[in-house]
Amino acid sequence: MSDFMKLVELCRGHRVYVQTHNFPDPDGIASAYGLKKLLEIYGIESSLCYDGRIDKLSASKLLSTFQIRIFPYEALVKEMKEEDYIICVDTQKHSGNVTDFVGDEVACIDHHPTFVPVEYQYQDIRMTGACASLIAEYFARLGHRPDKNTATALLYGLKMDTLQFSRGVTELDIEMFRFLFPFCDHEKLAGLERNNMEFQDLKAYGAAIESIELYDKTGFSCIPFSCPDALIAILADFILSLVEVEVAVVYSYREDGIKLSVRSEDPKVHAGDLLYQALEGLGNGGGHRAMAGGFIPREKAAMLGNYPGDEIRNLILKAMECF
Repeated sequence: MSDFMKLVELCRGHRVYVQTHNFPDPDGIASAYGLKKLLEIYGIESSLCYDGRIDKLSASKLLSTFQIRIFPYEALVKEMKEEDYIICVDTQKHSGNVTDFVGDEVACIDHHPTFVPVEYQYQDIRMTGACASLIAEYFARLGHRPDKNTATALLYGLKMDTLQFSRGVTELDIEMFRFLFPFCDHEKLAGLERNNMEFQDLKAYGAAIESIELYDKTGFSCIPFSCPDALIAILADFILSLVEVEVAVVYSYREDGIKLSVRSEDPKVHAGDLLYQALEGLGNGGGHRAMAGGFIPREKAAMLGNYPGDEIRNLILKAMECF
């Protein structure tokens, strides 16, 4: 674990922003919130920020349950200065899913692989199931007991990003579950975990089911309308649950481009590397061995020709030949 006190001293005397990836999910929000609360113990004030939209019901419920304030970039762009400090949490600069804000990205706390190396004044980048585990470890190692809201938010982020401890789990995730569990509000946690699907989500499920195509053990599904990032990821998990599928690829056509999500249970296929290679020169992609996300901006989507779905499938299958 990196020396957290170095981050505290780095932030003293500066206006500090904690930035999540675009379209933040529960793990990103919980990790940013937990870091904010920990910094407060040392007299460091910070503001949470993001770009994009809060487009997942689970994320919205997390924000409302604990009254977490997180500011969209457009609300900060007039006040943020180049000399302000930014801490990237659950994301890394140039990762493709985070907007380059005006401030100076001096620190990074993340659990994703690094595709574009960046020199930070402070960094803690480790492969864990959830970024929330890294934040929880700071509390544990420094001897601080998180308040109920912080503990519950971190535990929820941990459970969501590991798919209830069924995906990418490490010993640290288990250890931090054990640490957080006695401090959390179990009634609030249960409320967060109930009813996280909206009626309109069923349309996307229907489209994914109707469009699925299987190539050996790789399943492709197309959502022919705009679909939130989080729901695309959920649908990729859903397609992967089929016994015939070891790699699931789900993509959605949106006004700003094409969003992709990949899940892999094939030990030979690293989902993050697969998307990074398949979309090189066309868009951006990356992530963990088991799960990854990617995006093709609208201006690049035209390069896919008249049958973009076919070209996406061909790019993915060609990239898989390298594994």
